[in-house]
Amino acid sequence: GMSGGIAYVLDPDGDFKSRCNLGMVGLHPVESKHDQDTLRGLLKKHFEYTDSAVAKKILDHWEAYVVKFVKVLPEDYKKVLDKMHLSAESMKLASV
Repeated sequence: GMSGGIAYVLDPDGDFKSRCNLGMVGLHPVESKHDQDTLRGLLKKHFEYTDSAVAKKILDHWEAYVVKFVKVLPEDYKKVLDKMHLSAESMKLASV
């Protein structure tokens, strides 16, 4: 699924990296609670709308499948997110 320029890709064979333009995107494990919650929510919606057997299988066996997903983040999008995070942090410091 996609979320704001971020893609979560099921990579069961671990070969997705060889099919990406790594000059334009970064590949990251889906480790944070936020990423896992986002991915699970996308899968739940997909299942609700489509009754997908694959989505159901992934949700039913979440722990086995979540480690097989890759978070794809375009480098330009990452720069924007980093800049937004820095701005938010500096606003917090200014209000102290």
